[in-house]
Amino acid sequence: MTEQSSLLLKKQLKELAKHPVEGFSAGLVDDNNIYEWEIMIMGPQDTLYEGGFFRAIMTFPQDYPLMPPKLKFTTDIYHPNVYPDGEVCISILHPPGEDKYGYEQASERWSPVHTVETILVSVISMLSSPNDESPANIEAAKEWRDNYTSYKKKVQRIARRSADM
Repeated sequence: MTEQSSLLLKKQLKELAKHPVEGFSAGLVDDNNIYEWEIMIMGPQDTLYEGGFFRAIMTFPQDYPLMPPKLKFTTDIYHPNVYPDGEVCISILHPPGEDKYGYEQASERWSPVHTVETILVSVISMLSSPNDESPANIEAAKEWRDNYTSYKKKVQRIARRSADM
């Protein structure tokens, strides 16, 4: 399986280099490790994150694409669907199958048809419209719902700071 996942990841990386997708860039953290990618997400236009540059690390398991990668921001980010430690929590990054809590449909969870591109497009979409129904960062979700002005100021400050780095 390791050889297949390695070949698939090399193919996806090559494809992204040949046909870049607006809103993010991807490359290897270390040329000798196809399983760890450095991602740069540009804050989407017309969102609170606009103008920001958010770095993240995407770590792939040896059994990719059967199991999802993990995505963790290394730049500060404040969002209901991002844990305080930077790890992204969206349905397509959850292991395949039924959700033991009954919150997600199996069809919303990881599927081997997802690629780095589809994951990052989902993350960009997540930045535009948070899901406060099942937050990873409860404080951010509560502030987003109850004190949007304060939330907006905090996020815009973080976006400006990320652009200066």
